[in-house]
Parts: sequence; C-alpha cells; structure tokens
Amino acid sequence: MRAIWKGAVSFGLVSIAVKLYSATEEKDIRFHQVHREDGGRIRYKRTCSICGEEVTYDDIAKGYDIGGGEMVILTDEDFADLPLSTSHAIDVLEFVPADQVDPILYNKAYFMEPEGAATKPYVLLRDALGDADRVAIVKVALRQREQLATLRVREGVLLLNTMLWPDEIRKPDFNFLDEDIEVRPPELAMAGSLIDSMAGDFDPEDFKDNYREALQEVIDAKVEGREVVQPEEVEEAPAAAVDLMAALKASVDRARAARGEEGGEPTPISSARSAKKAEPAKKAPAKKAEPAKKAAAKKAEPAKKAAAKKTPAKKAPAKKTAARKSA
Repeated sequence: MRAIWKGAVSFGLVSIAVKLYSATEEKDIRFHQVHREDGGRIRYKRTCSICGEEVTYDDIAKGYDIGGGEMVILTDEDFADLPLSTSHAIDVLEFVPADQVDPILYNKAYFMEPEGAATKPYVLLRDALGDADRVAIVKVALRQREQLATLRVREGVLLLNTMLWPDEIRKPDFNFLDEDIEVRPPELAMAGSLIDSMAGDFDPEDFKDNYREALQEVIDAKVEGREVVQPEEVEEAPAAAVDLMAALKASVDRARAARGEEGGEPTPISSARSAKKAEPAKKAPAKKAEPAKKAAAKKAEPAKKAAAKKTPAKKAPAKKTAARKSA
C-alpha cells in the first residue's frame, strides 16, 4: 500500500508521527468510452466556452458560480492563506462512547501506521482507546479541506474514519411522516416474530456481488472467444401483498423452514449458508459410495445363488402331497 498522507496525532502533550493508507477499495468494473466502429478511445479537450481555445492545466483556475452568469475566480494564493490548508496534524478533541456517533456521519476509512520512533506512543494510544471502549473525535486536514473524524481500534490498528459535517446530512421530508397510520397489535406482533425468526449473526462472507461476477464472466468469455454462460435466473420481487397478516405469516414460515423448523421455503441467504456448510459433508460420503455398492453387490451374489438352488427343493414336497391326495 502507498501512504496518502503523513503527519502527527496530537494526544495531549504527546505527538505521534503517523502515515495514512486507504483502508478500502472499490471493486467496480470500469469501462472506457470507445468508438463503436474501431474501438478507439474517446478523448475530451478542455476548451474555453468564451474563446473556444484549448486550455492547459497551468491556465485553469477554480471558479465559484454566484448566479446570474457571474463567476468568482480563486487562485492558488487564495487557498494558501486559508487555515489548515497545509497542516499535517490530527488534533484529538475529546473521547466519546462509540454508540453516540451516528453511522450516517461516517465517510471514508484510513489505516494509521506509526512512523519512526512513534511505535510506543502509538501502541499506548491504541491500548488506552481499547480499554476505555471509546472513540477519539479528531480534526484533520486532508486534500485542502478540514474534516471531522474518529479514531478507533480495528484488528490492532488505529483506524481513522472521516465524517460528514452535521449540515451535510439531509433531513427526511416525506408526506407519510405527517399521516396518522395505525398499526394493529397483531400485525406488530407478527412482524416481531418475523424479525426473531430471521435473527442471526452478521458475516460479510455470506454475501457476494453477483452482478460483478456475472459481468466479469461476460468479459472473460469475450477475451477467450467462447460463449457466455447464462447466469441463473434472478428471483423476481414479490408483488405487493394484499393481506399484510397473511404475507407476514408466510414470511415467518419461510424463515423458520430455513432454520430447519416446520413449514415454508428457505430464504436465499439461509440457503446459501446451508449450502456452504453442506459442501464438505456431501463430498466425503460420495467417495465411499462406490466401494459400498460393490461390497453389497458381492454379498448379494452368493445369496442369490443359494436361493436359486433351494427353490427346486421346496417344490418337491408339493408334488408328493398332490399324489397322495389323488390316491
């Protein structure tokens, strides 16, 4: 990994030199725009809307639209005078319980590595955070912008999570919030039963990006010159339920069936989990099946021969009995 930022964490009078690394990466398949006829890349030129001339990067400045066709132009000198534009410090402001930070505020995550002789104070801060069961609220300047962030421990490493500012979170404004919608107690109880029947522990490995895998299969097939294998049919979304209670009850039965209880069909996620657990169990007995069949067949052959020899012996007394009756 390549460090994207270097600086220091200010923890009281202690300064900890650190490096930041991106903790996540997107796995989306990216495409270029090309000419359909010959596959040539589509290029875009930076041209001025007034004079029509092509402009180089050196002649490009940042402009803020104030409306009415007017623009305020800002230069590099204007940004240089702003506070924290080049600061390389992470200032710890306070330590708070993690559950007090709304997850909607989290933006991007970065791993933090100690640099040089800062390993011991780094470990000190890491262990102290773990023992206190709190996260540190910090301020940091990244890419010429001051950001609010948290410091927490993940797998023995300090993790910096940048956050959005409160005024960047939109307020939900929907008409149904003003409506007086009554939910009956039986419906609420049945919904609670559905939640209980589908409760479990979250494991990210149970989920996968089916669309990206199918798209990669199409690309690989084109590269190798073979036909594309059609993916399995995607389950259609169910139609809107007319009877809410009936739909809830059917959902509960389906979820219980996924756990091995009576009634209904398993859910897609539970089916995937049970299939993953059953794979090793299926493979082991498969190898022993053939020898077992052969052994059974060998044992059956003498038994069949013996039965064949004994069959005529049973018929002989029957003939004598008939002869006595006729006499």
